[in-house]
Amino acid sequence: MTKQSKFTVADAIVKELVREGVEAVYGIVSIHNMPIYDAIYREGSIRVVTSRGESGAVNMADAYARATGKIGVVITSTGSGAGNGAGSLVEAWNAGTPLLHLTGEADSHYIGANERYIHEAKNQLQMTDGASKSAYLMKRPAKAAAFVREAIIEAKTAPTGPVTLNIPTNYQAQIIADTDWVESVAGEASLNLTTETIEQIAQAKRPVVWAGNGVIHAGGTEALRQLVDYLQAAVITSENAKGVYPEDHPLCIGNFAATEDVAGLLESSDLLISVGVHFRGPETFDWTLPTPKNHIHIDLDPHAINRSYIPQEVIVADAKLALETMKRELVSYKRTNDETFVEEVKQVKEKVRQDLRNQIGPYSDIAQLINEKLSKDSVLVTDVTIPGYTWGNKLIDVTSPRNYQYMAGGGIGQGLPMAIGAKLGQPDKPVVLIAGDGGFMVNAGEMITATQEEAPVIVLLFDDGGYGILKYYQEAAYGRQTGVDLKNPDFVKLSESMGFQAERVESVDAFSAAFDRALDSGQSYMVVVDVQKIGILEYEDSPEYIASFRPKEQ
Repeated sequence: MTKQSKFTVADAIVKELVREGVEAVYGIVSIHNMPIYDAIYREGSIRVVTSRGESGAVNMADAYARATGKIGVVITSTGSGAGNGAGSLVEAWNAGTPLLHLTGEADSHYIGANERYIHEAKNQLQMTDGASKSAYLMKRPAKAAAFVREAIIEAKTAPTGPVTLNIPTNYQAQIIADTDWVESVAGEASLNLTTETIEQIAQAKRPVVWAGNGVIHAGGTEALRQLVDYLQAAVITSENAKGVYPEDHPLCIGNFAATEDVAGLLESSDLLISVGVHFRGPETFDWTLPTPKNHIHIDLDPHAINRSYIPQEVIVADAKLALETMKRELVSYKRTNDETFVEEVKQVKEKVRQDLRNQIGPYSDIAQLINEKLSKDSVLVTDVTIPGYTWGNKLIDVTSPRNYQYMAGGGIGQGLPMAIGAKLGQPDKPVVLIAGDGGFMVNAGEMITATQEEAPVIVLLFDDGGYGILKYYQEAAYGRQTGVDLKNPDFVKLSESMGFQAERVESVDAFSAAFDRALDSGQSYMVVVDVQKIGILEYEDSPEYIASFRPKEQ
C-alpha cells in the first residue's frame, strides 16, 4: 500500500470495500472520481477493470456479482457518465443483482444551482434513483464509512438490487477521521413451520417445486436438491434460475413454465411450492398460468407476497432456511412416492423440448452440439436475440447455479460486457455468449476490454443483417418493415483487430468444427453464424400481442 499522510473520504470508501471483501471494481476514471481511483491504487488489493463505456462497466459488475455471489462494484463519472450507465443499472435492478454504484456528482455547492457544472445533470439523484433500487446523495463527508456500509447492506437485502451513491467531487478528497467500527452479528435464524404445513407437503402425491433466483441468492441450491429428491417433485425454474437444479436431471423440466404441457401438469398437481420466484409475465402467459389450490409461496421479500398469484400459504423467510426446515421436519413423516407421477414428469420434460426442437429446424442441431461440446462447468450468457430467448435459454442444459446469465430487463447489447464480467468472476470456467448482430454492435468496443483484461470469451454471433425480432413484429403487424435492416462490419476482421480469433460459418457441420476450435483455443473467439445461409428461424407470437401494435380506439 502506498501511504499518504491524511485519511480522506475516498480512503473511507475504499476501506469499506476492502472490509466487504471486494476484489474488483469496474468503471472509467474521470476528473470526478479520481480521488477514489487513487485511493484504490494506494490501498493496493482491489483489481481495477477499465471498460470502454459506463454501460459496459455496469454490465461487467452485474455479471461478476451474478457469477460469484458477491457484491458488484462500479464507478462512473458525473452526469453524462452516470447517465451512460443508467440502462445497465435497470438491467441489474430487474435481475435483483446486489451492486454498489459509486458515481461522482458536481461539487456540493453547485448541486441544484443551474450553473452548468461540467458533466452536470439537472437532477442526477433522481436520475440514478429511477434506474436503481435506491440512490443517495452524500451530504456529510465525515460519515462516509457508514454511508457506504449502509448502501452495501441495502444492496444485499431482499429485494436485492443496485444502490447508487452520488458523491460530490469536492468531498472525495476531504480529510476526515479514520474511525474503526464494527457491526453486531445476529444469532442463527430459525423458522417455525406449522404441523399442518408439513403434513400438507408430506401427503402430496403430485408435488411441483418452482424455483427462482432467490434460491441462488440464498445459497439454497443444495437444500433445494435434498427436498426435491425426497419429494420426487417436478422442478420448474425461472429463466433467471437456470441451473438452480441440474437441468439434465429427469425431474427438472426447467425454464418451460409457459407451455401448454407444463400448464396441464400444474393444473393437475396437488401441491406447488414456489420459492424465490418473481413470476414474470413471459414465464406465466402474462400471469394467466394456472396454479394448484395448494400453493405454498416462500420469499424473503414481504412485498413479493400476493404480487402476481394468491397462494394458500405464505412463508416470509430466507429460501435456504425454509427449504432446510421443510426437509428436516418431513423426515418424521412416512411418505410414499408416486412413480406414475415421476414418469409423467419425464414425459412432459421430453415433450416440451421435442416440440421446441421441431419448431427451430437446423438450430435444434446447433443447440444439441452446444450441449454435447460444452463442459458442465461452462457459463452460458444469452443476449436479447432470437436464438437466445427461443432456444438458447431452454435447450442448452445448465447444471450448476451461477452458470447462466441473461438480460432480465430486456435491453439489447449487454451480453458481451456481461460475459466479460462473468469470466472475471469465474476465470476457470469457459464462458460462451449467444448474441445477435444488431445487439452486439451496441457494446462491440468491449471486445478489446476482454483482450486487455485477459478474460477470454467465446461469442456465437448469429448474423441475420438486422433486428430480426423487429422485422417479424413489423411484418406481422403492418405488412411492412422500416428501420430494421443493418449494414454490418466484417465481424471476422473486427474481431481479429481486437485480439479475437474468428471465423464465419454457413452450415451446421461448419459450426460444429468451428465451435470445437473455439473451445480448444483457450482464447477469445468469435464464431459468426450466417443465418441467411443456415435458415431464418420462424418466430411466432400471440395474435393478441401482434394486434397491440395496430391502431385502435381508446
